[in-house]
Amino acid sequence: MTSTFLPDKRTGPGVELPPPPAGTARGRARRRMRHWLTAVGFQVPALLLFLVLVLLPMLFALYAAFFRWGGFGMPSDYIGGDNFTRLFQDPVFLGDLWRCLLLVLLSLAIQLPFALAMAVLLNQKLRGRAFYRMLFFGPYVLSEAITGVLFGMIFAPDDGLADRILGGIGLDGLGGEWFADPSNVMATLFLVMTWKYFGFHMMLYLAGLQAVPAELTEAALIDGANAWQRFCSVTLPLLAPTLRISVFLSVIGSIQLFDLVWVTTAGGPDHHSETLAVTMFQYGFKRYQVGYASAISVAMFGISLVFALAYQRFVLRRDLQGATTTMRGGAK
Repeated sequence: MTSTFLPDKRTGPGVELPPPPAGTARGRARRRMRHWLTAVGFQVPALLLFLVLVLLPMLFALYAAFFRWGGFGMPSDYIGGDNFTRLFQDPVFLGDLWRCLLLVLLSLAIQLPFALAMAVLLNQKLRGRAFYRMLFFGPYVLSEAITGVLFGMIFAPDDGLADRILGGIGLDGLGGEWFADPSNVMATLFLVMTWKYFGFHMMLYLAGLQAVPAELTEAALIDGANAWQRFCSVTLPLLAPTLRISVFLSVIGSIQLFDLVWVTTAGGPDHHSETLAVTMFQYGFKRYQVGYASAISVAMFGISLVFALAYQRFVLRRDLQGATTTMRGGAK
């Protein structure tokens, strides 16, 4: 837009006046269109990937669950809801539900409190705490396949590191078939899970602890509260949003657990360590009952979805409302 030159009584001709404002309706419409096209250009590739790699496979799994299908060609033997009826008559699937619930309860009762205790400890001013944080978080960086192979060697019968250590201290009677004994396999598997995942939750809690204002803890100390009272009355309530997110991730991870179990036990012995995802893989890729495996996947998705919606509705509701209020307040 060009400037306008008009004569001025004080300075004479040739004084440059500022250009008129550019906020015309056509200019605003063009800017909105450019912003909209830019947003669409960034979103379309991600939406296409989500459609092709996530949404379409989910819809096809739901479609295949209504067929008796071996995975070759297109599904054609329609059987209605027989696959879903079979789920609740299958002792392996019902056992998977029980083992999933067991892992959830053990995680909430042992793994997460242990991670919280370590986070509180490493939040103190200790010498070498950065090293200990890295040491405890390190297992989470390892892949599940490497972790499974590592503990497969550690818990190998007779020759494994665990049996050698127990034998060296005179407790060889406690060793044995860690992954091969039906009465020990779930406890051993949970021990591996705790070693692998507790560092992740510990770092979540550390991040939450560092956001707790020191002034509140100091005020409680001045009021005469001991360490336990300060933790229960000040630290724990302020850490509650982080705890709720940690519980959510732990439960969803237990429902969908696959790779660590598959590498260590493959669901054995005799299905005693099998999970929903392992059963789905067994039926789909080992027995070629892809229709039934699709029904298991739909059941897994349904369980996860119902839990996520209920958890968001009844547990995370206050956190989400607080986030919305904060965003609205900042926009004023």
